[in-house]
Amino acid sequence: MKAVYIDQYGGPEVVKYGDQPDPVAGPGEVVIDVVAASVNGADWKVRVGSYGYTKFPIIFGRDFSGTISALGEGVGEFKVGDAVFGVIDQGNEGAYCEKAIIKASLIAKKPAGLSHVNAAALGLTGLTALISVEDTLQLKRGETILIQGGAGGVASFGIQLAKHIGARVITTTSTGNIDYVRGLGADEVIDYTKQDFSKIVHDVDAVFETVGGDVVQKSFSVIKSGGRAAFIASGAKAPPSPRDDVTSLRPQVKRSRRHMERIGELYEAGAIRPPEVKLFKLADAVEALRVSEGRHFRGKLVFQIRPETA
Repeated sequence: MKAVYIDQYGGPEVVKYGDQPDPVAGPGEVVIDVVAASVNGADWKVRVGSYGYTKFPIIFGRDFSGTISALGEGVGEFKVGDAVFGVIDQGNEGAYCEKAIIKASLIAKKPAGLSHVNAAALGLTGLTALISVEDTLQLKRGETILIQGGAGGVASFGIQLAKHIGARVITTTSTGNIDYVRGLGADEVIDYTKQDFSKIVHDVDAVFETVGGDVVQKSFSVIKSGGRAAFIASGAKAPPSPRDDVTSLRPQVKRSRRHMERIGELYEAGAIRPPEVKLFKLADAVEALRVSEGRHFRGKLVFQIRPETA
């Protein structure tokens, strides 16, 4: 199979596109003929060694959509030909390829009306937003949430989820994305290129921080006493809260079929729509990773590996 991989850590020059052995399903696993795979910020961090993997080659990628081509022993809930989507298990990579292997317990059937490209775009972003907003922040109807970086894949899902819950949503974005995030349902939009959110926003119940940098500490200042904040862009642990009356949280984004099915349910209910997508060919992975590392793009970057009819 064709895959994008590295056999050493380094800069963009170490990324290779070439042949790797086809995977074989073990007990409880399935092989997926990948139609689309999503690019995530974690992928370029894998390239530079941030996750400490020691076994090479490493095939990039975490979320995908495709059709099942082989079943391992004990897999009875799926059949060959089922259209599914999911996120590779924690501690592993392997979606930038023509055939991916994954535990059957982590995938869900793709909604019929959702394309493979859009399903891939919703995989890890949806999982992260669900765990952050519903499970970690436990956002409630009537509360106000500030979502930092609203045009990004995770944040754009978070805006829609928060509105579905019944919260008031404030978000930050750049000038060119104001209409985009308003279209997602944001009640108030702050252009961070012209305004300092910490001087405008006050007494929110919760913050969902997806940006990092100096935004992290500033976010604590806008939360009401007893409020909470969830951080996904500032490391593996929650940053220390400078306030005794505000809780700092780091969502643990564990994979599960339950969350994949929840994404499908939200899509079928019309509560969320896929983010804006920019498509790449798998052979153009270096460019896709460059764009991802730059972080100044809207929505999601997705590889289309097979035609949608596959």
